[in-house]
Amino acid sequence: MDKEHVRSTINEVGILPAIRVASAENARFAAETIAEAGIPIVEITMTTPGAVDVIADLVRNSPQVIVGAGTILDADTARACLLAGAHFLTSPGLDPEIVHFARKENVLMMAGALTPTEVVAAYKAGSDFVKVFPCSQVGGASYIKALKAPFPQIPLIAAGGVNQQTAGAFILAGASAVGVGGDLIPRSAIELRQPERIRELARRFLSLVRTARAQIAVWQAPARAPLR
Repeated sequence: MDKEHVRSTINEVGILPAIRVASAENARFAAETIAEAGIPIVEITMTTPGAVDVIADLVRNSPQVIVGAGTILDADTARACLLAGAHFLTSPGLDPEIVHFARKENVLMMAGALTPTEVVAAYKAGSDFVKVFPCSQVGGASYIKALKAPFPQIPLIAAGGVNQQTAGAFILAGASAVGVGGDLIPRSAIELRQPERIRELARRFLSLVRTARAQIAVWQAPARAPLR
């Protein structure tokens, strides 16, 4: 899948679902349900048992879904995920070796960062997005807003503690997208096989992002001249 298509879809949808579950079967169920709900993007974390096989299976059987590999901690794991067909890579922190590997392979990269220094370092290393993690624990939307003031050109993804109450605020603060885990894909909904519950949550998050972006568009619209 083309890197620019992956980038544009993430920008368009604005939601990055992170699947962190106890089994490969649960991961497949969660990914397929999320895609059916209108979010054609999933991040399979390496903490999921058989994560690389899950990525390969989804890429093979769900060609309409953008499948990423999350919680990448070293270049060897990144290479295994790419061989399985992963369309993007994410890491919880900044490892320049992983970023350089992604650039060499021309695959979209989201390096994790927290401080302003790390955000700049990740972007300069070549990370396509910079994932601010854990965002909610260091100020939430106000922290994203503070980072965007000096770094308006750096596309940020807010991750860590994002929920229905905060998702819209992160977008309003300047985040290109939000990374969401259990608040979008509850463990109980997966274990009990409740696809409609997950689909409803997906619809809510999509609505929150759309509403926030509509508000931004209003703010950015040129002021109309007063009628005379």
